[in-house]
Formats: sequence, C-alpha cells, structure tokens
Amino acid sequence: MTDTADFACFNVTIEDGVAHIQLKRPEAMNSMSREFWNELPVIVKDIDHNARARCIVISSTGKHFSAGMDLAVFGGGGSTSANQVQDRHLNAEQQRHHILWLQDCFGCLDDARIPVIVAIQGGCIGGAVDMTSACDIRYASADAFFCIQEINIGMTADVGTFPRLCKLIPEGWVREMAYTGRRMGAAKAKEIGWVNEVFETQEQCVAHALATAREIAGKAPLAVTGSKVMINYARDHTIRDGLDYIAVWQTGMFSGPHMGEAFAAKAEKREAVFQDLQPLKHGM
Repeated sequence: MTDTADFACFNVTIEDGVAHIQLKRPEAMNSMSREFWNELPVIVKDIDHNARARCIVISSTGKHFSAGMDLAVFGGGGSTSANQVQDRHLNAEQQRHHILWLQDCFGCLDDARIPVIVAIQGGCIGGAVDMTSACDIRYASADAFFCIQEINIGMTADVGTFPRLCKLIPEGWVREMAYTGRRMGAAKAKEIGWVNEVFETQEQCVAHALATAREIAGKAPLAVTGSKVMINYARDHTIRDGLDYIAVWQTGMFSGPHMGEAFAAKAEKREAVFQDLQPLKHGM
C-alpha cells in the first residue's frame, strides 16, 4: 500500500513501512522558508504519533540538499520580528520560546520513536546541519559538503548544531567549522564519523538509504524503538544511568513473542511478521 501527501516544501510517500520525506524546492536550493518550518514537524509527528511507518528517509532534490534558512525569514515581517513591544526584555522572553519552537522542528526527528535516515547531496548548509545532525543515520554523495554557515552571517548557530554535533564528531572539528565557516567535504565527513558512508551519486545515496530503511522496517518495531530510546539515553547520561534505564525498560517491554517470531521466521526461511507500534494518544 502506498500513502502519498503533498506540501509546499515536501513530497511525502509511505510504502512498505518506509516514509520518504523529500525536499522539493531545488530552484531555491531547498532553503528553509516559513512553510518549511511549519510543515516538517507536522509531517514527522503525524508519521510517528500515528505509527504510519517503521522508518523515515529524508532526501532532497536538485544540486543541493539545502542552503539552510531562507533569508526572507530574517527580513522585515518575519516571525522573529512579529508582535514586538517596546520592552526589550519582554521581547527577549518571547524570542527564547520561539527559538525553542524552532529547535523542536528538528528535535522531533531525534524524538521520533522510529529511526530517521538522511541522504545528503551537494550543500548541507546552516540550518541543514542542524536538521541532519538530528537524524539517526547520515549518508552522503561524493559532492556533498557541510558548512556551519551562521558564523558567516554574523550569528551563532542555535537550532541544534552544537549540542548534537559535539556528540557526533571530535570537538576540535566542531570548533574549527563553527569559528571559520569553512566547508567540509563528504570524504572528510566520513573520515571523522559525521556520515556513515559516501556514494558516487545522489541516486546511489538515496537508494542505499531507502534499502537500509526497508531492512529496518523488517525488524521488530518494539526492539527498534527500544534501541533508539537506549542509544539516545546513553548519549545524554552516564553509563550507570544507561544500564539502570535499560533494566527498567526490559522489565516492562521485553517481548518473548517477538523473539519467538524472529526465531521462527529464520528457521522457516521467511520474512518475520510483527505488529506495528501503537498510535500515541493525545487526548482523553
């Protein structure tokens, strides 16, 4: 079964347990317009909360993955200047919450119960670094490059680059890129662990991302989400805390029947059949 939807900045398809979210504004280098920020969390949370897929793939179109924040968003009348009052302290309090909202637009990828894989081609610039650093697995084509662009326009990256990137690559590389605004190519990004693999073409990169997603979709969904929860928890806590939390998790959610189906499918040389995660409840 195939589920399709259309948005201003994205094409979304769901097939065989894999949701494919594709940026679709190549003529604008897939820059992040106001519609982008409004649409992405709605799409991701709908897929996640309603258990519409078992894995998400994000890819893009054209020469560049994304040029980052659309400069029009910074212009007059943008969300950062709306509803301002004379008291700058009140404006600052409002702005803090707006930045937190922007952070959640990418944080929803990190928080999703299912893995998120991203395929990157060409430029991954500014906000696109924030976005892709919130994904579980990153693949790149050989022409891909990364740039913490914010320093080049006189600001500090604030939507997730530093908290996440410092967990992904050596701190020295984060500092060099953050302070200089230099570009890092795909080969170097793979060398330092920023991306898992580099492919000759964008088509090969996306195909591999989708193939990996389908492989993940064939695993027990509860075991997959448990793995993501534990990896994220281990990233943010001590070893002792992580061990304690996995003990609590397993006490409540260790599934003998799921293991039995995995063993039976292997013995019978067939695909295992697992029930999807339950949709989340957001109301009484």
